[in-house]
Amino acid sequence: MSSVRTRICLLAAAAAAALALAAAPARADESLADVVAKVNPKLVKLYGYGGYRGLADYGTAAIISRDGYLLTVNNHLIDGQELKVHLADGRKFNAKRVAAEPQLDVALLQIVDDKGQPLKEDLPCFDVSAAARRPRAETGTPILAFSNQFKIASRDEPMSVQRGVIAACAKLPLRRGVHEVPYKGEVYVIDAITNNPGAAGGVITTRKGELLGLIGKELQNNLTDTWINYAIPVQATAEGLRGDKKVTVSILEVIEKKEKYEATPPKPKREGALAFHGIILVPNVVERTPPYVEDTYPNSPAAKAGVKPDDLIVYVNGIQVGNIAAFREIMDDFPPGTEVKIEVRRGDKLQTLTLKLAEPVVKGPVAPKKQP
Repeated sequence: MSSVRTRICLLAAAAAAALALAAAPARADESLADVVAKVNPKLVKLYGYGGYRGLADYGTAAIISRDGYLLTVNNHLIDGQELKVHLADGRKFNAKRVAAEPQLDVALLQIVDDKGQPLKEDLPCFDVSAAARRPRAETGTPILAFSNQFKIASRDEPMSVQRGVIAACAKLPLRRGVHEVPYKGEVYVIDAITNNPGAAGGVITTRKGELLGLIGKELQNNLTDTWINYAIPVQATAEGLRGDKKVTVSILEVIEKKEKYEATPPKPKREGALAFHGIILVPNVVERTPPYVEDTYPNSPAAKAGVKPDDLIVYVNGIQVGNIAAFREIMDDFPPGTEVKIEVRRGDKLQTLTLKLAEPVVKGPVAPKKQP
């Protein structure tokens, strides 16, 4: 009798444990559903016309004040004559452009009524000021990405939600095409495919719904010809010029100054001769010629650093280099006196070399003969 009672107790305990395990994912899902329900009303679907053939006429924006100011990316949508927003409850309104900062690739909009007057509502919104004061997220942080990608949602339909992880925090590589932007600051690189048509201007949050960053445009890395999934941190800053004064601009400044915000012009391109590195590459005969070293100039920074013929340049300051054109684009950004680390493949090994760039040689030295 005692043995039977023991078996019954053990079976009951096992059943209870199984029920607990079965319930755990449900509780997690309910928690995630609560976060999604909390975040979704703080976003709007954005519709407009930018005048660029082949680009999506829809996007996403985040509500960042209770009176209807919106934060989104500085893209083609905001340049159109007509801009519409759909709130989470299904209502439709107009929106107007308030300010933009191209150096940060962000824009500030405002929801207005049919007469162009600010919306008199008490909307749910993100507290960007509080988010900007928090430390940046670290690599490995689990995130949720919210956006109107592929125009899946309209009116009261909820935003698309994706799970992911911040795979890296790194400088945004160079990019190409109609989406080229001047922002080259640090971004969150995400291990989910978040940067799809319509996703730009959406947000990434923690698993608790805390704002981390703004989903960027669809950009292709012109160093590797790969698409990049990234978000601009809410703490992002950039350097620009206002007149002759060098200033540091931030997303928070754009939001706080609103209509009074003065955008900074893009960084002017350097004129004249560039810094001298002394690397002679193989002839650029095809579209994507790998950056193999043909030779180096005598006594040049490259020669002093130990660069040798037949080295393949793989990285410059940690940025992968896929072809000769990409290598030249990167090196054009460095002024004389800059120390640049390059990683070369020599045989079957990678070697790191440091070049201290020199002043430009106006007429250019005579190229040495190819070493046997």
